[in-house]
Amino acid sequence: MEYQYLIVEKKNRVGLIRFNRPKALNALSPELMAELGEALEAFDADPEVGAIVLTGNERAFAAGADIKAMANASAVEMLMNDLIQRWETILHVKKPVIAAVSGYALGGGFELAMACDMIIASESAQFGQPEINLGIIPGFGGTQRLTRAVGKALAMEMVLLDRRLSAEEARQFGLVNHVFPVETYLDETMKLARKLAHQAPVAVRLGKEAVNKAFELSLQEGLAFERRAFHLLFATEDQKEGMAAFIEKRPPQWKGR
Repeated sequence: MEYQYLIVEKKNRVGLIRFNRPKALNALSPELMAELGEALEAFDADPEVGAIVLTGNERAFAAGADIKAMANASAVEMLMNDLIQRWETILHVKKPVIAAVSGYALGGGFELAMACDMIIASESAQFGQPEINLGIIPGFGGTQRLTRAVGKALAMEMVLLDRRLSAEEARQFGLVNHVFPVETYLDETMKLARKLAHQAPVAVRLGKEAVNKAFELSLQEGLAFERRAFHLLFATEDQKEGMAAFIEKRPPQWKGR
């Protein structure tokens, strides 16, 4: 499929999606987000893809939503058009999604990165929620995911005072998995994604779902979900193969069933 605002390719079981609006610092326009939803769904359904990477360019992952697209909208138009719904496709992707972030990840760009399963940053990455400067607040989970990740005090400072985090600060606060030089951050992300894409597919899917449930359920409910998923995996061929390979001291051959 041809995309206007994305560059999409497959590499060694990894689906790579690059935002392609460099003059606008990859601002997330409604058209770009519609294409992103289609690309994510296509990779999620592709049996040759085991993990997905989202990235921009060295200057910007995404500097936010497209303000021009919403500047003159009314509350009713925002409600009826439900622009945020286009963003939620990423929340329904069953395969792991990694954000590779360099430069600006602000506003909606930061929220999109936080909606991914992992974040790998370059040393130049900058994270923030500057919506307060526009007279609004984050609208795609910025007040919720950020607070769960860094705590109330820092989230308040970022949402109300536009505090920015460097890549290293974001790593220290648990927002980012790893920080690499600008020259290698994408290669390192792809390396991690390739490793992830070659893990047992059913176990990866249930593992991702179980970790996400920890943010939605009580501890007892989460433990019950985890236990059911653990038991379910004993009905898969991959469990039999994985344990046999361990006992026989050989690499496992996953079948995804």
